[in-house]
Amino acid sequence: MQHLKHCQVLAQVFFIRSQSSRLSKSVIPSLSVWDGHLSCRWRSTGGHGRQKYFNDRLPKFRFALAGLLAGTGAVLAYKRHQDKVQWAATSAQLRVTQTSDLPVYTLEEVTKHCSLDSGVWVTYKGAVYDITEFVAIHPGGDKILLAAGGALEPYWALYAVHQQDHVLEILSEYKIGVLDTESYKKQESANPLDPYSAEPTRHPALQINSLKPFNAEPPASILSDNYITPSVIFFKRNHLPVPRVDPEAYRLEIEGLPGGVVSLSLSELKSRFPKHTITATLQCAGNRRSEMNKVKQVKGLNWGIAAISNATWSGARLRDVLLSYGFGAEVAAKAKHVQFEGLDKDVTGTAYGASIPLNNAVSEEGDVLLAYEMNGEDLPPDHGYPVRVVVPGVVGARNVKWLGKIVVSDEESKSHWQQNDYKGFSPGTDWDTVDFKSAPAIQELPIQSAITHPAEGTSVDCSDREVTVKGYAWSGGGREVVRVDVSVDGGKTWHVAKLRTSDQEQHPAPPPPPGRAWAWKLWEIDVPIPYRAQELEIVCKAVDSSYNMQPDTVAPIWNLRGVLSNAWHRVKVKVSEGFKDQK
Repeated sequence: MQHLKHCQVLAQVFFIRSQSSRLSKSVIPSLSVWDGHLSCRWRSTGGHGRQKYFNDRLPKFRFALAGLLAGTGAVLAYKRHQDKVQWAATSAQLRVTQTSDLPVYTLEEVTKHCSLDSGVWVTYKGAVYDITEFVAIHPGGDKILLAAGGALEPYWALYAVHQQDHVLEILSEYKIGVLDTESYKKQESANPLDPYSAEPTRHPALQINSLKPFNAEPPASILSDNYITPSVIFFKRNHLPVPRVDPEAYRLEIEGLPGGVVSLSLSELKSRFPKHTITATLQCAGNRRSEMNKVKQVKGLNWGIAAISNATWSGARLRDVLLSYGFGAEVAAKAKHVQFEGLDKDVTGTAYGASIPLNNAVSEEGDVLLAYEMNGEDLPPDHGYPVRVVVPGVVGARNVKWLGKIVVSDEESKSHWQQNDYKGFSPGTDWDTVDFKSAPAIQELPIQSAITHPAEGTSVDCSDREVTVKGYAWSGGGREVVRVDVSVDGGKTWHVAKLRTSDQEQHPAPPPPPGRAWAWKLWEIDVPIPYRAQELEIVCKAVDSSYNMQPDTVAPIWNLRGVLSNAWHRVKVKVSEGFKDQK
């Protein structure tokens, strides 16, 4: 259970009002994990029987980690590689034989128990479990009912958060019997493969935040080595398994235009529309979330400073495609949004989705692409092959990968990730009071900068009496970074860093047109080390063309999802002994 101590998550589970007389009261629990210990508060909307049941059961799942499964995609990463061996050994213990003294059931008997009214039975590795009473306290809410009357394996394969010993311990408490031999063999042969079994190969340098789905960032120390981030170390943000798409069979559907549904093949997208190339930075909404966790734990992947990368993207302009198929004043008068739907889907068949305002989608200056190339090559599988949306200046969550459908609509996407995630709230809003409908979906991101060198806790070589500081800076909405200020004394004195817009300092990129600064700027500066300094607190802050600046501390911008973390970045380093006494 040691890995629980490294998990930084505040989880909230919302319970639906049950139609069953056994679960007749509506209860909302708030579970939180702090340094490996589970605490629980109960808020009941009526009655005391269910609350007493929960309190009685609490010791049995005090080590259960409540991950965010709502929306069928956001799985928290707290499983370590070394857990696999122990997991295999423990799961093998659940594989039962016919010598068991427990009752023996057929699959037909199990399938009859598929609702709260008839009881919720599930199977796992040949054992039968009655989890009816557990449904109400399941951290993932009522999605557990997807497996009612059948096997857990297909769902646990998708939601790999379950593959931990304490989850098996909880499950074992509900065991009521075993499957007969014929049913077990039948079920084994019918179980689908792990949906993550065909995931692409990833670069070993990536620092993994979640294996299933795969989410990783490059080491901060190499992030700013290249102005154009190599595709293999470009941060990976997946919500679901990477779909395998046959480029020959691929079709992109477009709805909401006068001519009816449009269906485009990959070759048609490439041949019918001019190829347009931009350099654009993408950033996850949760970049630097780890700093918010230090103030108070939040819900989400514990990203460091490298959930941001820069690349060249090539493809057809979304504007050109929509205009070609009848978009005009008549459509614009009714529609307000353009929705995107990916080919990555969860166990219910629900695809990842998002939307952007129509004006952004069709603007001549918006440069929204239906991209099929990244850094001069076909999109890698992790980055949306064969086609993805690139919406420069906008949060990564709207840059939908493995694009399957575009809908011009008067409504925002109904997707969970548009409606109930990726929104910012007041530091005073908690999971008992949050109302996701009260906040707009994040689109353009705020000004951002971070230090990539030196690293936190290292010692600096002071032989030349200066410290070299490097990093990146970027702002959303096409606003250009115009200055980066750096301090080595915690913000008492400041120095202006040199900005870089290409990998060749002798040949900087030309200034972008106003409002179309899509790419980050790398920066570097040599700062004199204060006399007799034993430790340096290095700080950076950026300023964009609208004179937006970063807040100085994290606490005032803290929010329960840990998004939009853009306070001054701070790094503390030691000063080597050789310089402290020199004059």
